[in-house]
Amino acid sequence: MTESKFVLTSANIVARLSETALEDDPGGVHLATIDRDWPTGLQQRLTANLMPAGVLIPIIDRPDGLTVLLTRRSAELKHHAGQVSFPGGRMEPHDQDIRQTALRETDEEVGIHPDQVQVIGYLPTMPTITGFAVTPIVGLLCDDVKLDIDRTEVELAFEVPLQFLLDPDNQRMSMREFEGVQMNLAEFHYAGERIWGATASMVIALRQYLVI
Repeated sequence: MTESKFVLTSANIVARLSETALEDDPGGVHLATIDRDWPTGLQQRLTANLMPAGVLIPIIDRPDGLTVLLTRRSAELKHHAGQVSFPGGRMEPHDQDIRQTALRETDEEVGIHPDQVQVIGYLPTMPTITGFAVTPIVGLLCDDVKLDIDRTEVELAFEVPLQFLLDPDNQRMSMREFEGVQMNLAEFHYAGERIWGATASMVIALRQYLVI
């Protein structure tokens, strides 16, 4: 297994993310996140008329190591049903900014109050094929955090060791076809759960900040 080149502590993670900032436009995306070899139709879907959304990447400081909280979305939802994701959702008109969106949605979905989250960083906004521009907010949670899951939105909440997600040896590649073109997409498998799509891309983006 490949080891991180620094000790995984909450203090070190805070330091690595200290220069990140919330972007001014929650609906904008970084074109660098889009593979230019992808079909033109897909590129257009990933850049046009995107709806702002925010998710929280909750890192829990457990006694035996840092973990990342993920959810498996309800099979009844309209978007990304049954998929593994970070807690979050679309920006509402009353949200002050996309950070508030991520914290509000996390509270609604899994019962973690904003006061329980120490926001420590921001990742670049990423597009999804379903028409969202998603901004990941990174937050630290204490070990005593308790969940109150809204089963209409979340089927399951589970934790994955942060070290597992940061180890590139645990990243797999899969093929997906769009407009007749085969595309390589990254994913992770842990305890029977498949972490793929935009969520896997966010994990990789976090790794780029934390592992040098």
